[in-house]
Amino acid sequence: MILFRYLTREVLLSMFAVSSVLLLIIMSGRFVKYLSQAASGQLSPDILFAVMGFRLPGFLELILPLGLFIAILLAYGRLYMDSEMTVMSACGMSDKKLVIYTLFPALLIALVVAGLSLFISPLGMERAQTILLSQKSRSEFDLLTPTRFMATQGGSSVTYIKSFSDDRKTMNQVFMAEMDVSDASGQPQLSVVLAEWGEQVVDDSGQRYLRLHNGHRYSGRPGDLEYQVMSFERYSQLLLNQPSRSERQLKADSIPTVQLWGSTVPKEIAALHWRASLPVLVLVVALLAVPLSKTNPRQGRYVQMIPAILLYIVYLVSLNAARGSVEAGGHVLNLWAVHGLFLSIAFGLLALPGLRLRLRAVIARRSEAQSLLAGNSKHSAITSKRKPRA
Repeated sequence: MILFRYLTREVLLSMFAVSSVLLLIIMSGRFVKYLSQAASGQLSPDILFAVMGFRLPGFLELILPLGLFIAILLAYGRLYMDSEMTVMSACGMSDKKLVIYTLFPALLIALVVAGLSLFISPLGMERAQTILLSQKSRSEFDLLTPTRFMATQGGSSVTYIKSFSDDRKTMNQVFMAEMDVSDASGQPQLSVVLAEWGEQVVDDSGQRYLRLHNGHRYSGRPGDLEYQVMSFERYSQLLLNQPSRSERQLKADSIPTVQLWGSTVPKEIAALHWRASLPVLVLVVALLAVPLSKTNPRQGRYVQMIPAILLYIVYLVSLNAARGSVEAGGHVLNLWAVHGLFLSIAFGLLALPGLRLRLRAVIARRSEAQSLLAGNSKHSAITSKRKPRA
């Protein structure tokens, strides 16, 4: 029991450290992506931390298996390097008992991953996607940021405003520049609009317009001296519409697990089996890590890390490829066959030391038998040379 607590503590502490580093790296990359979208006006800065919080369970369900795998490699590799595993083996710690002790924390992590993948992660993904879709449904008026030049109308025009009112319903000092459709000469027309203030209005049909008040409009070809100048009291411009219903549909990863049962859609079937396979991934990588953590003190502590991590990458890539085949209409056994393959590899690596010992024992017995046969044949040859006296 003392050894079990010692090994479990070493594995869990290492897993916590490794998972924290991996989570920080992944979330930093994702946060930089959202931050760039917020800087360009595609997202509101107020929702960044909410979206990251809702995406956190989805990150953890993939980080925890890798963190456990690396933690077992590091913890047991240190024990082999410090000859602690040798002392444990001398005290009666067999490879079978080591595997059983390792499966207990792995089973705990598998239950956590199952809770994340089956229940918490779909809920967080649905909330995050709802927030992102709500940001996409905003009009170009809502995306404008004071004192910044921002592309509007799909990138065909540029808009600048000095400030918003306190209720954000009107904007002050509006500048707009856009390229009009080319005339018969094939040269584009540049239009510049300056207005004292503007507002967003919705007509009876639901179309949104940016209505500018008290301004001027300048239009002409760049490089020419002939420009048209127009003063106006009210000038309206159509804003982009909200996304269609097809854009508002949730992805399969954000659908609750209960709703996926009995579904005949290939993507939803693949999502359901993917969620169920993640806890199995934890147990399989734990079995893989135990034999891969064996290290010769003369070789170094990190000798087995590179091939072990490459094996994990192959495992995860194979699972993703199998999920893609299921989404394309393939059978779900393609996904579970990958688990079966790597589980067989894990059992093969666990049984390899015993097979080596048995093979050495068989070779030793054969060599001993051959030496005995050679000795007996030599003895019989000597006795045959001796002749009895008359």
